[in-house]
Amino acid sequence: MTAGEVLLWDADDKSTRTVPRLRRVGVMSGCIGFFGLLLLTDSDATWVLYAGALHLLAETGYWVWDRRRLVEARLVPGDADRPARLRLRRVGGRITEHDPHHVARVLLIHDNVQDLANLRLSLRDKHLLFGRPGRAPDLTLWRRTCPKAEVGDRAARWGMPGIPDE
Repeated sequence: MTAGEVLLWDADDKSTRTVPRLRRVGVMSGCIGFFGLLLLTDSDATWVLYAGALHLLAETGYWVWDRRRLVEARLVPGDADRPARLRLRRVGGRITEHDPHHVARVLLIHDNVQDLANLRLSLRDKHLLFGRPGRAPDLTLWRRTCPKAEVGDRAARWGMPGIPDE
């Protein structure tokens, strides 16, 4: 972090979670292969192949969606030529810069079980960005950074059994 940068959002987990995902895909591929061999012996196990294929599609879809999630948001000071920019870093390593005035909405959803929050950042060009769970930042910092944005927070609408939603 260089001098003058302001950290707006910092997720607790910034990894791509590749090892658990590969382990799940490997186990499912082994199961598909085993039950595929059972099919050769005139067994009625075709549902396992369909379930495995569906699992692999779902895992791939989740991987694509998760790579787009935000892990860090910073306000980067501008030069004489450029105004300050909002720098967003995603799980996959992609970094984009946006004008803070183009942020339409910032919503923090506080978890009612852990001391974490989720970030939902909506840009004026209809992009909705999700942040991985992290510590809830100060909302006044977001209000100062994005003056045209609707900045707010709320409690989660779901929780664990036995723990009241507030």
